[in-house]
Amino acid sequence: MFRKMRRFKQQISDAECIEVLKGAKRGVLSVMGEDGYPYGLPISHWYNEEDGKIYFHGAKTGHKVDAIKACDKVSFCVMDEGYTEGDDWALNIKSVIIFGRIRFIEFAEEPEKVREICIGLSAKFTDDPNYADDEIAKVGKNVLCLELTPEHMTGKLVNEA
Repeated sequence: MFRKMRRFKQQISDAECIEVLKGAKRGVLSVMGEDGYPYGLPISHWYNEEDGKIYFHGAKTGHKVDAIKACDKVSFCVMDEGYTEGDDWALNIKSVIIFGRIRFIEFAEEPEKVREICIGLSAKFTDDPNYADDEIAKVGKNVLCLELTPEHMTGKLVNEA
């Protein structure tokens, strides 16, 4: 069903893919938009090592939500900051692409799951242990979380030269 990587010599291991997923603060979530146009949006994510799923949060309405309601198949792409070797100008970048299905998680139905996701997401950006709980208390009922269950993952190391 999913294609093998054409440039398989650049492929990185699943463990390396997970490290990139854990380290990257943002990626691009792509959905099937209106009239067959793809819609990709930059978005913060949290990779949960316990269940192997990727989580996002956002508003309950909008282009992304409408697209997911129409088709739950998505792709998500992240990349690391890259590195150079010696005096070389070219970056070596690890990127990961995940294909999978996404579902909505609403506060009214799964408040503890939403709390877990928000805590996981906020931990990437702040050391304040109360931040997520404070935000949930203010706007929790308006938060929509998304759970991406990976079906296929590939990653590669590319040299820009």
